[in-house]
Amino acid sequence: MMKVRTELYWESTNKYGEELCGDKVEAVQSNEETIMVMADGLGSGVKANILSTLTTKIAVTMLRQGATIEETVKTIMATLPICKVRKIAYSTFTIIRVDSAGNCYIAEYGNPAIILLREGSVVRLKGVTREIAGKEVKEYRLKVQRNDVFIAMSDGVVHAGVEGILNLGWQWENIAQYIEKVSKVEHTIGSLVKLLSSATMNFYMDKPGDDATIAALKIIDPQFVTVFTGPPQKPEDDQIVVKNLMEKPGKKVVCGGTAAQITARVLGREIKTSTEFTVPEIPPIAWIKGIDLVTEGVLTLARTRELLIRYIDPHAQYKELRQLEQKDGASRLARILLDATDITFLLGKAINPAHQNPDFPKDLSIKINIVKELAEILDKMGKHIETIYY
Repeated sequence: MMKVRTELYWESTNKYGEELCGDKVEAVQSNEETIMVMADGLGSGVKANILSTLTTKIAVTMLRQGATIEETVKTIMATLPICKVRKIAYSTFTIIRVDSAGNCYIAEYGNPAIILLREGSVVRLKGVTREIAGKEVKEYRLKVQRNDVFIAMSDGVVHAGVEGILNLGWQWENIAQYIEKVSKVEHTIGSLVKLLSSATMNFYMDKPGDDATIAALKIIDPQFVTVFTGPPQKPEDDQIVVKNLMEKPGKKVVCGGTAAQITARVLGREIKTSTEFTVPEIPPIAWIKGIDLVTEGVLTLARTRELLIRYIDPHAQYKELRQLEQKDGASRLARILLDATDITFLLGKAINPAHQNPDFPKDLSIKINIVKELAEILDKMGKHIETIYY
């Protein structure tokens, strides 16, 4: 049976002059299912922000606890006030739910039609419209395929350029064509969303007339990665750690000179070190047969943390994401971690005197703190993290 996981990325641009965004995206990921909700509060600013936040919170919480779509929509409609003038609820929404068996359910109310990018082409999904709590909600049910990308947008994206560069705005068909074109060169959903977001801003001539949000969900295989860093406190645990590393499924990474020496010694294999500094401040990588990546320790891990923080920063520029394509150890490690769904850190707690800093408590090394921060960032991205201490 096909087991799938998901990768998510979204970005919002505030209406020109507004401090708060009237759109909101909320998501929960587990090994069993992913629920992502994007809501667009009517108007802009504080009021729209509160209403879209309420919508996403109610939807994610109720669906996660087993409520039906009918109960969820009715609760949203009953909670949000109705606009007296336009007679519509104060927030539109798109709900995407995918389970680990590959079943996908989408509910759309008032937002532009969802885009499915499959094998390089945009597929216009055929949905069924039904009435829930007096509102027309469009529903889609389908079986996903690996590498499918679902893109949900708020209407600020399709209205980009209205009365400006484009008479009718950036139409759904034009957006679909642009996505097809860009997806041929961009393989991360982060870059895809950033490019769509910049194009939207360009059509608004950098003064958005509405909040604009793009949220992408990609279907991926479970990808396992195990990272061994730091020597164990007890030398007799060296064998155990390396055995654990080699028996875990998926990719294997070793960070740090001591960890690399332990791995090579236990496996009876040699370490070959590269002399190439592709990025001046990051030490070169090395090779051990059977290990996917061998890097230096603290500097590489700290730079990896920096790259991942930048990746999830909605204000990061597209060109900054391109740094992940470099060949240095940190960029390679960041790419491996971004592609992973399940990450295990095998963390040795023996203190390396070189990593001591008078500002840290005596029993903690800098490396342990960096790994903890890395694990937190990856956890926020929806990845399943396990840390085993030795």
